[in-house]
Amino acid sequence: MTTQVKRATIYLDPELHKALRLKAVVTSRSISELVNNAVREALAEDAEDIMAFEERAGEPLISYDEMVKRLKRDGRI
Repeated sequence: MTTQVKRATIYLDPELHKALRLKAVVTSRSISELVNNAVREALAEDAEDIMAFEERAGEPLISYDEMVKRLKRDGRI
């Protein structure tokens, strides 16, 4: 089964491109594979963040001042 891919042009900082090329050589992977994996991981992290926000949506809000007081009371600051 062949995976269909889309072609895109991206512009990288020259130093980032150099590092990416070196990593591709060292890991025997293509630059496309490295970029795809990085984007996939970033999107997965975003999805986790969204789920966490949704889970906490019903929690009561507290003010910044109250949070600082709680942290101080609990010995965290």
